[in-house]
Amino acid sequence: MATQERVYTVDDVWRLEQSPRHPTEKYYLIDGELHVKMSPNQRHSEAASLLAHYLLSFVLPRGLGRVTVECGYHPPGDRSCVMLPDVAFEGLPRGAQPSRSTYAPYMPDLAVEIISPTQSWAKTRRKARRYLRHGAALVWLIDPASETAEIWRRGSDERETIDADGELSGGDVLPGFRLPLRQIFPQ
Repeated sequence: MATQERVYTVDDVWRLEQSPRHPTEKYYLIDGELHVKMSPNQRHSEAASLLAHYLLSFVLPRGLGRVTVECGYHPPGDRSCVMLPDVAFEGLPRGAQPSRSTYAPYMPDLAVEIISPTQSWAKTRRKARRYLRHGAALVWLIDPASETAEIWRRGSDERETIDADGELSGGDVLPGFRLPLRQIFPQ
């Protein structure tokens, strides 16, 4: 849901989230347009938790970087964009020092958006394009309702669609990572 009244910046969003009047709200920002991130439903939350678990299980033993959940990212040099992926991976050395006082000043290498019932594919695809335009190498859009995913890669105009019998691949971002999509949609 857009709450556009003016053009917002990264600093505006940070102040809103730190304000005692907005203690639990999370926001993201696309082209200065402020959006409220809605609380996930149970299926969305479970898919994000499982995906973060599998990514952490792969990343941590190999010392590959950091996995985050709902961490804010903004591209350097663009104060009109803050993205809030459901799950993300930052490879080393970019993830070497976490920011303690604001959003990460770059895009993650892998951004994952899980589609909520209130969110459209069009809106989610808009986010995917922003991640890639601002530095992410790989984006997974996951739809728990249809148990499908779209894979977006930097430098490619085509996206790959996989169904519940397919698998997510880390590609060049996480070589060797493979996860059957069905594993994040328990029955």
